[in-house]
Amino acid sequence: MRVLHFFRTYYPESYGGIEQAICQLCTASQASGIDSQVLTLSPNIHPPELIINNHKVFRAQLDLEIASTGFSLSVLQKFRELAADADIIHYHFPWPFMDAIHFAARINKPTVVTYHSDIVRQWFLLQLYRPLMLRFLASVDRIVASSPNYLETSSVLERFRDKVHVIPYGIDKASYPTPGEDLLAKWQQRIGGKFFLFVGMLRYYKGLHILLDAAQGTDYPIVIMGAGPIEDELKKHALRNRLDNVIFLGALPDEDKIALLHLCHAIVFPSHLRSEAFGISLLEGAMYGKPMISSEIGTGTSFVNVHGETGLVVPPGDALAFRQAMNFLWNNAEAAQEMGARASARYQKLFTADKMAASHASLYRELLDRK
Repeated sequence: MRVLHFFRTYYPESYGGIEQAICQLCTASQASGIDSQVLTLSPNIHPPELIINNHKVFRAQLDLEIASTGFSLSVLQKFRELAADADIIHYHFPWPFMDAIHFAARINKPTVVTYHSDIVRQWFLLQLYRPLMLRFLASVDRIVASSPNYLETSSVLERFRDKVHVIPYGIDKASYPTPGEDLLAKWQQRIGGKFFLFVGMLRYYKGLHILLDAAQGTDYPIVIMGAGPIEDELKKHALRNRLDNVIFLGALPDEDKIALLHLCHAIVFPSHLRSEAFGISLLEGAMYGKPMISSEIGTGTSFVNVHGETGLVVPPGDALAFRQAMNFLWNNAEAAQEMGARASARYQKLFTADKMAASHASLYRELLDRK
């Protein structure tokens, strides 16, 4: 079975949560006899084809980008060529230009769309795009939501509930590097043996200003790993608040990230807007048996982190509540350890890449049988 995935960005230019979910799915699906291919846009298409984790990636020239929507003059022809050889077309939403390509190509193949997130920030543009979006979602055979929480809180998914399948994201622990003892010792010496850790892109919806406000009046180390468009703004915020205990590390290689995940006391994840649809970094924390603190925003973050079971969930934007949650995990080591153990067990039960791939393989076969 050959599956063509279509999304606006992909490795090696972009390493966001959606890209990671697609890569994990393509890689794990090989065990089910699925040959996955990815078509994406890139500002640099040399080479135009890559092999990543044993699946082929095709890159069309990115000609223009407006409001995070990439456009390409050449991608329609490439999409037609690849779709003609595919058994299943798997779209990844949101990307308005993709909807137009879907209709322009007129490919009569089974179609799946993973609904990664509502469109939250570009409200005005959404009103213009909405007729095309609804027509596109109505036209595909199945829609995949990454959590029951998101299905219950998305007004868009509610319209198409009869065709929505919930398949949580999954990650494969074996695909992550194992940090050496020297690397672990280096980070332990630099930061100490007990600290809170945030991992992710530094974007507006990550709520890191809330974390910085929550850090006031505390003295435990809070490590922020990642880069992004609001990095300078956050560093100025920390300086204004005289937060000597907040450490910005910037972007780091995977081995360093895993070393920090091994060493940290707990994961902090203050995302406060629905743009955060799931939280792969939370899932990584659970995979390594760490208790978590997150906010209740009606998305998959509260499917990964269950309040009182795997960590603590606080109201969004509430710095005081976030600080109180950090104080609890810092001062109650036994409770934190128990929550971390339950987080690891929940990962094994619900969120492995093999489970994600097997569920998609079953969905693909159902569509092929029906067609």
